[in-house]
Amino acid sequence: MKAYPLCMVLMALLFSFSPARAQPASATAVFAGGCFWCIESDFQDRDGVLDAVSGFTGGTLKNPTYSGNHAGHYEAVKITYDPRVISYQALLEAYWRSIDPFDAAGQFCDKGPSYRAAIFAIDAQQKQLAQASKERVIARFPQQAVVTEILDATEFWPVEEYHQDYYLKNPVRYKYYRWSCGRDQRLRDIWGDQAS
Repeated sequence: MKAYPLCMVLMALLFSFSPARAQPASATAVFAGGCFWCIESDFQDRDGVLDAVSGFTGGTLKNPTYSGNHAGHYEAVKITYDPRVISYQALLEAYWRSIDPFDAAGQFCDKGPSYRAAIFAIDAQQKQLAQASKERVIARFPQQAVVTEILDATEFWPVEEYHQDYYLKNPVRYKYYRWSCGRDQRLRDIWGDQAS
């Protein structure tokens, strides 16, 4: 049997691990689904979600603010997650069940361009997975038009601190808003027991 120097053995072991198989410690997903308070609360406590930040994306205006100008932007949530714990596909499934995919005017009681639903794909793989998930929703509801868009991600602007973790800082007001907006009732009407 031929003996190999230790450094050659270690190099062979190092290169035997495929970088494509290694999962990063964190990844990003960006979803718009009406009021960012609600999307944030729907995702923040899921296993594998490391953080969920409310903000704006999709527009061209620099430094949009809630109290000032955010014209052209969607209310959205930037989710940082551990792909070793939760996959992007699982996040997509949860996302669809937290929105009304048939409403082109906004979401629930919130209407207007900034409240439209959209998936903002970070890269080509996310775009492909998002499109495949949309096709499954279309197949499930063949009699309805699924209007949720799949868009390329653009710069994400966190909203003012007051709006971050709103559901935790103002639980009574948040619950009343969500109930009065009819969000959960509409989600049950669409998704039944699978609603987020």
